Amino acid sequence: MSEVAKEAGISQGLAYRYFESKEEILATLVKEAAESGGGFSARMERIPGTPGERLYTLVSHILDARRREPEFYQLLYRVLTDHKTPNELREVVQRSGGTVRTEMRKLIIDGQATGEVAKDDPDQLLGAVLACLDGLSRAMLALEPEKASASIPDANVVLRMLRPDAREARSR
Repeated sequence: MSEVAKEAGISQGLAYRYFESKEEILATLVKEAAESGGGFSARMERIPGTPGERLYTLVSHILDARRREPEFYQLLYRVLTDHKTPNELREVVQRSGGTVRTEMRKLIIDGQATGEVAKDDPDQLLGAVLACLDGLSRAMLALEPEKASASIPDANVVLRMLRPDAREARSR
């Protein structure tokens, strides 16, 4: 707490007035960040475009956020993977991610209906995209923030795995 207080430019006593420990600070920050995405589905509904374009927008937003704030996503990933994290905090992060997964799955299914997304099993396609994003998060943990930002690919690279192949496109 003394390091936190020093970094914040306040006395240690003042830090303790608001938070009992650095774990409580972490929990507060993670909860606020996870809850700031409230209304995510409604915001996605207002994005113009076809389902494929909206899926591109969603994945672009996710990748851009990771590029802008790699430290934040490194922290969230650690919250999810560290066995010492309190279950309540892990559940907050999982719930927030669940909203994104639900919306992404819906866009994949809608994109399949318009022919913008391959006709494969939507849950497998969703799993492939999420595994890619998870792999990027894991890779970021080993890098300095500046290098982590540079290692994030463009959304087109990630979404290429969802595009219908030539045979599928000809059969429509």
